Amino acid sequence: QFRKAKLHVEKAIKEKKIFAVQGPYPVIRRLLRARGWVERKLPHNGKQLKRQPGDQKKQQPEKRTSGGGDEQGEAVLNPRGGAQPSLGTTEPLHHPWPCNKENGWEREDEDMKEDKEEGSEDSDDIHELMSFLVQDQVPNFLWTIRLSTIDQKLLSRIEVVNRYPRLYALCTKEGLCQSLQNLPWFEQVDFNTFFPRCYRLGIEDEQEAFIEDFRLTAARSLLKLALQKVGDRPAGTQQPPKSDKMPGERVELAQRGGGGGQLREFRVRGPCSPLYPQLLEEALEVCEQHLGILGHQDIDRNTPSPCRTCIDWDRFLQEYYRVAHEGTRLVLSREQQERCQDLLQRLEEQLPQFGMEGNLNIWILKPSAKSRGRGIVCATRLEEVLELAKSCTKPLARVCEWVVQKYVERPLTIFNTKFDIRQWFVVTDWKPMTVWFYRECYLRFCSQPFSLCHLEPARHLCNVSIQKRYKTLQPDPRVPPDKIWSNKQFQAHLAQLGRADAWQRVMVPSMKAAILNALRCARDQVGSRKGSFELFGADFLVGEDFRPWLLEINSCPTMSPSSAVTRRLCANVQRDTLRLVLDRKDNPTCSIGAFELLYREAAVASCLTVGLKLLVTGCSLKK
Repeated sequence: QFRKAKLHVEKAIKEKKIFAVQGPYPVIRRLLRARGWVERKLPHNGKQLKRQPGDQKKQQPEKRTSGGGDEQGEAVLNPRGGAQPSLGTTEPLHHPWPCNKENGWEREDEDMKEDKEEGSEDSDDIHELMSFLVQDQVPNFLWTIRLSTIDQKLLSRIEVVNRYPRLYALCTKEGLCQSLQNLPWFEQVDFNTFFPRCYRLGIEDEQEAFIEDFRLTAARSLLKLALQKVGDRPAGTQQPPKSDKMPGERVELAQRGGGGGQLREFRVRGPCSPLYPQLLEEALEVCEQHLGILGHQDIDRNTPSPCRTCIDWDRFLQEYYRVAHEGTRLVLSREQQERCQDLLQRLEEQLPQFGMEGNLNIWILKPSAKSRGRGIVCATRLEEVLELAKSCTKPLARVCEWVVQKYVERPLTIFNTKFDIRQWFVVTDWKPMTVWFYRECYLRFCSQPFSLCHLEPARHLCNVSIQKRYKTLQPDPRVPPDKIWSNKQFQAHLAQLGRADAWQRVMVPSMKAAILNALRCARDQVGSRKGSFELFGADFLVGEDFRPWLLEINSCPTMSPSSAVTRRLCANVQRDTLRLVLDRKDNPTCSIGAFELLYREAAVASCLTVGLKLLVTGCSLKK
């Protein structure tokens, strides 16, 4: 057996087939072994390899911030074949490249620990022996869950690596929000057509822009609600709904506290006063002014923002909350109905997100650099969003802790249940940019029926790590118990709805375009390295009109199977990724499975960096 192992090792070294795998990836290990590769095994987490005598240089592990749920004691691969645990946090929380999500990496399911994964592997003696024989070899291929744990000197000697450094601009919520604001520099595309409007609350200018957006959305929503709740009383009066409140009390709905983001009811003492008569007229005036700005009518005159007029916005919003969340009715005259309809029609022509934003003005707050749905809450009131913003407006803060994004209030649902789409793609080069789209994807369902009156995570967050807490809840018997569908099942459902063409004609082209636009914006910020590649997972939410909305892009998407569908698809995408980055080098015509080339940029001699920081230099012309 030793002779057989030695011969195999010698052949693998000659053919440059030494690999290392870090993290729960049994499929990658099995596929590489089947190709004749030999693994150089890395130490388990928490185990420190004793240094060999004569090692004079001590390797310095990369420091990382805490808070992202990283396992402690992650082994660090070093050129001498040893390992050492990474240190605890020593950097401030305002580090410009937050590592608590390793530039956006989506951690494996907590239940899939490396020890469990290793225990499930076929630990044949011959593999252990071969691993021992190559312990001093530099791997030719590395698949790792976290790039920061790899010694930088060794990293430069590894030919093929599955990660890119510095993915903050693409794979954190704040980074993606900032990158897409620069899209006009790269493409004549409005990012509001595929990315729900988003603001970084730690940036003063963006917080002000959010406040204005919230107010304008409230004004539009009031007009929508007025048309929806039309009755037979004079305009400006109220028709309170049936309620069990005590005399002298009024009921308000708000998202209270950070845990769960649930819309809760609380009672406020005081007389239930009527709506002030000018409420509807003020909303109409604000929308008229907004239309003027959208049509650039404010260019030649000093027109203030609609949100900086003489309207008392605190009073306006409190009255709007009563209409939106308490059921107070506004009744319109025929003239007012016609004005509302005309204004809303013109606004719809100008605002790409008019259809998906609904009429309850719900916003979703997300920690900038956390994954798996952690810390996400929904809010319906401006004051609650601003209260959270106080935690990230300190003078020394260079990274915003929260982003706020418009919630898609009119999503497409299946059996009255919300879902999102996890779509894979691979970048094999940044210069020139080369992107491959995976034709297979899967849907993730929530555990409770969709409702805007109840904002708990079971109804609104589709992350598997969130929904697994609600295993006992079943929204509809037609929804699979594991809450996962393949795209084939989704297409069959669309055919039953009479929209079989929506997948290939609307959704897939829109997802491809959104991915490309995001990559173009972030490419100059990403650490490009020849020989590297990365598998990404983009999350999309589909609107009622079948248009997909990009939510985020995950680096190192989970490969832990949570269902029969993901067990098959995750294994397939790993197999096809290896075909793409390894087999195709030797055989350009080999099968790459479900991957298709999405984009390959024409090679150029040099790449001009385009951004917001432009400088014009020169001298005056002399006659």
